[in-house]
Amino acid sequence: MSVLSRARLAGRLALDKRGFDVKILKLKSLSSVCDFFVIVSGSATVHVRAIAEGIEDGLRETGEKPYLSEGIRDGNWVLLDYVDFVVHVFYEPTRRFYALEKLWGDAPVERLDDDEPVKRGAARKQKR
Repeated sequence: MSVLSRARLAGRLALDKRGFDVKILKLKSLSSVCDFFVIVSGSATVHVRAIAEGIEDGLRETGEKPYLSEGIRDGNWVLLDYVDFVVHVFYEPTRRFYALEKLWGDAPVERLDDDEPVKRGAARKQKR
């Protein structure tokens, strides 16, 4: 599965947990930090934690484990670092404050919507 496919899967897993305003920033040509940022919002800190846990659980089904996970306890900004892509799950006011989309304003952006929610087990089948 390509890095972009895995980033999209993370976004769809966020949508399954009712995350919103899901965007993938394509950083490959702009930075050596990683290839993609997946950015998603939640409506409350408990919602942010649920989204992050849903992403971790869903990606774990494909054999992906984050290299680093931070912020799950507070739930304002959870960072899941999968090396080639990084997932940022924000409580909406925190997202507006840090404005990563503006900071990386030169990056091409792909917006995900809930037209294609991931189905449990589908992630596992894609890896084979």
